[in-house]
Amino acid sequence: MTMVLTEEQALLKHTAHTYFADKLPIKALRKLRDEHDPVGFDRGCWREMAAMGWAGILIPETYGGVNFGYTGLGQILEESGRTLAATPLISTVLLASTIVLAGGTATHKREVLPAIAAGERIVALALEERPRHTPTRIETSAAPSVGGYVLSGTKTFVLDGHLADQLIVVARTRGAVEASAGITLFLVDAASPGITRTRNAMVDHRNAATVRLNAVHVTPEAMIGALDDGFALLDAALDATRLGLAAEMLGSGLEAFERTLKYLKLRTQFGVPIGSFQALKHRASLMFCELELTKSTVLAGLKALDEGSATVPELASLAKAKACEMLELVTSEAIQLHGGIGMTDAEDIGLFLKRARVTQQTFGDAAFHRARYADLKGF
Repeated sequence: MTMVLTEEQALLKHTAHTYFADKLPIKALRKLRDEHDPVGFDRGCWREMAAMGWAGILIPETYGGVNFGYTGLGQILEESGRTLAATPLISTVLLASTIVLAGGTATHKREVLPAIAAGERIVALALEERPRHTPTRIETSAAPSVGGYVLSGTKTFVLDGHLADQLIVVARTRGAVEASAGITLFLVDAASPGITRTRNAMVDHRNAATVRLNAVHVTPEAMIGALDDGFALLDAALDATRLGLAAEMLGSGLEAFERTLKYLKLRTQFGVPIGSFQALKHRASLMFCELELTKSTVLAGLKALDEGSATVPELASLAKAKACEMLELVTSEAIQLHGGIGMTDAEDIGLFLKRARVTQQTFGDAAFHRARYADLKGF
């Protein structure tokens, strides 16, 4: 495994850095928040990203994509994390594309993937049912019915769920509530009778929703993957998403760290910059080391994804756990080192801490992934 970016990947990273800085800076997130935007992201910018090939970065050319791989997408996500950009990159490009590509029928791929690549369709994963990430604990039922199945249950924290055109619903078709066996995935039109969606106000001002399914009828053709055997498909897609999310968290950490360094060099106390104080140098050094370790784990995981390595699950949990720990440290230290102004809404640094606390919990926090890593390694 080569732990460096290719020339093409480095160019994509530079392009993404420029785009997010120019088109979706932090003030764009503030605008969405302050105006209570009903969509939650800029559709015009999303069309521009699709035109640049970002929406179809994982999708083969056969379906209108560019097939540039997870490492490439990771660079885009890292740069989006620097400006806290609100986009459907996680929900639709990473999660939905991965699931449909791996388990969708020929019809699913033909109908869904070109629409995602063109930036015309938002697809959200309806998975979570508890306050903490527990992907095998599924109570939402899919009961056999005439002409298909009937879905009933409630899903929480559905990323971009309030505006999604389609939902990938994780339901139980048999077995105990916490068993991995008996889980099945269904592709459902979000406007289907019986579906109620409520947008949640998140502390980081990004998009999530509660989705209620009340006797929603779907045909057998809606099934993604095999009956009762959807967890392997789901788990693989979650690992890809955990790595992509860790890349975004890395970008947020890098930006928060760089802003803090700049402040330490500008803020004076006793006639000298506070960055000259040895105690603060030590704290900045610790942040730097944690960021460098996170870079390595994220890149290793993304490369493993592109190579189809069997080590992806453990690398995904390693990267997400490390990213959680790093971002909690960096954003907490950033607030403290900024002093009182860091606690005000006028200063952007507080937005990084809010985003950190949400991403730490998304698809498993550090404790979840440390335990999972230990299980995968046989400890």
